[in-house]
Amino acid sequence: KSNLFLKDPTDLMTNMYGDTVVTTNGEEACLLRLSLTSLFTGSCLESSSDYITSVCERCLKDLSLSGQPECVYSACKRLGTELVLGLFLNVRAEEQPELFQEITQLCTQHWHGLISAPVNVKVPLWSSGFSTALDARDKLMDIIKDKLENDKQGFVGSLGSLPLPDSSSASQHLLLFISALIPKALASLLTSFTLALSGNKQTRRRAMEDPDYLHRVLLEVQRLWPPFIGGRRIAAQDSTLAGFHVPKGYGVIYISHSVHRDPEVFQQPDSFLPERWSGTNTVQENFLCSFGSGPRGCIGAKLTDVFLKV
Repeated sequence: KSNLFLKDPTDLMTNMYGDTVVTTNGEEACLLRLSLTSLFTGSCLESSSDYITSVCERCLKDLSLSGQPECVYSACKRLGTELVLGLFLNVRAEEQPELFQEITQLCTQHWHGLISAPVNVKVPLWSSGFSTALDARDKLMDIIKDKLENDKQGFVGSLGSLPLPDSSSASQHLLLFISALIPKALASLLTSFTLALSGNKQTRRRAMEDPDYLHRVLLEVQRLWPPFIGGRRIAAQDSTLAGFHVPKGYGVIYISHSVHRDPEVFQQPDSFLPERWSGTNTVQENFLCSFGSGPRGCIGAKLTDVFLKV
């Protein structure tokens, strides 16, 4: 049904990020995905893995040596932010701490304003969240454009050399890739993973020793506690979905939590059972929509998998 239900070209994501691989439809979306896929596979993925490993080892070592209680979510979000800015923008927290902090703050303002009421208002001593988000986006775009012009190394250099539709496409995609949304999603999954395994030494030990079992544990974490609520699509023509008539132009919303706990697909849907992925639900990973699914699935899913497993 992916050709019948399309992304809404007027939604806030499009307004804030422009035409990107997650906001476009049809042939344009397919061509963008083909162009960008090389950055998330093969040698690019291998080099990303090395950086992810080094950052995780350093950050987790610092965490273990602090001797103080830590909020798991906050610690994982800091880690995710450092990885995202280092991988996609070549801004390393240890090497450029001031620029790193500036971009982190701007990304947070941009995302929080994006999910606030879309009212662009400025009066003395006060601006709406959406207005603040627009200002943050402009500042981020200036930093991104400077990077694309002057930095020819790593991800940002490879992105700038791709055959994208127009000159603004690379900067719009970098704005999307460094979004505060990504560290939040990673932190959500890692927090759920930590809590799920914290009271079960046997499961934790097995996950550390068996890569296949770790994969099943992560699938079960995504199933029970998806980082995104769901998504919205617009009917491109009169359609029927699960017996319901959907007129052309009407919206359809899917809720990940409900999809993942469908008792017709998952036995004991509310129980944490990693073993299900080697049993009744083997080869049913496509039922999960934590990061989208099918042609609209997250282009960085393999990179996310590497990060979670490290």
